[in-house]
Amino acid sequence: MRLIGMLDSPYVRRAAISLALLDVPFEHESVSVFRTFEQFRSINPVVKAPSLVCDNGVVLMDSSLIIDYAEALAGRSLMPAEIGERQRALRIIGLALAACEKAVQDVYERNLRPADKQHQPWLDRVEGQLASAYALLEQEIAARVVPADAGALTQADLTVAVAWSFTQALLPGKVSVADHPSLAAFAAAVECFPVFAAWPHA
Repeated sequence: MRLIGMLDSPYVRRAAISLALLDVPFEHESVSVFRTFEQFRSINPVVKAPSLVCDNGVVLMDSSLIIDYAEALAGRSLMPAEIGERQRALRIIGLALAACEKAVQDVYERNLRPADKQHQPWLDRVEGQLASAYALLEQEIAARVVPADAGALTQADLTVAVAWSFTQALLPGKVSVADHPSLAAFAAAVECFPVFAAWPHA
């Protein structure tokens, strides 16, 4: 299988780390939706990262759907089975993916749209949503223990770390480390696992 997309995308990185943790073999192709748009379109006309080209040629997209397929292949899940733990994991993943979405919107608005075309009320709204997502994540993570090893990582753990690292890299200072000590410490600890080092934020 081939995972298409750049590791500076939190969604591509999330998919890559999940595939690695599930021991699902794949090749990674760093194709950009911007710099190499036509190359990406030749693989997936929708030009959406990540895209997974399956062994039978079917192209899947969206990190959550790719992970779902990978878990079916692996015969195991990165999600907890117990319903209460699963509910909390889903809550954390939802907040982390919302934070990713709002961070990406902020980056696109500031970096891709000409300054005279940027709409400040929209940016204020997006940044308010980003702040809310991370404030709620800080509350969730404050009671969470860092797994002893990568084999104990859940999808919630890895998605939080990927989201935090992306936001800090692309929007430095936007989400204060001082205001999110539990989240910053948790993400830093998870980023030390070899599987994260093998698939670093580009």
